[in-house]
Amino acid sequence: MTEPEHDTIFGMILREEIPADIVYEDESCMAFRDINPQADVHVLVIPRTPIRSLAHATRDQEVLLGHLLSVCAAVAVQEGISDSGYRVVTNIGRDGGQSVEHLHFHVLGGRSLGWPPG
Repeated sequence: MTEPEHDTIFGMILREEIPADIVYEDESCMAFRDINPQADVHVLVIPRTPIRSLAHATRDQEVLLGHLLSVCAAVAVQEGISDSGYRVVTNIGRDGGQSVEHLHFHVLGGRSLGWPPG
C-alpha cells in the first residue's frame, strides 16, 4: 500500500500508523469515527483500495462502491440512527469540500440535519 493515493491520513490509518476509533472493518473497507464530528454520530467509511474520489472510481469498482454504501447503512443501524434518519455524503474535489484525497463516505446522524447543507 505505498501508492500515492494511500499517502494520506486514511492510508496511515489503514496501515495502523495512527490510531482510529474503528467501528467496522472487513477485507474491503474500514469505518471509524471522525476526529472532528459534525453531528452526534459521524463515521467515515473508506475503501482499502486506493481510490482518490468517486470521480476517480471505475466501472470495475461498482461492486466495491455498492459494498461501501451497504456498510454505511449497516453503520447507521449499529450506531442507532437508522430509524430516526441519517445522511451519507461524499465530497469530490476542492469545491466539493474534499479535504483528503481518498474516497470516503460520511455517515452523519443523531440530530436533525438541515437542508441545504452548508
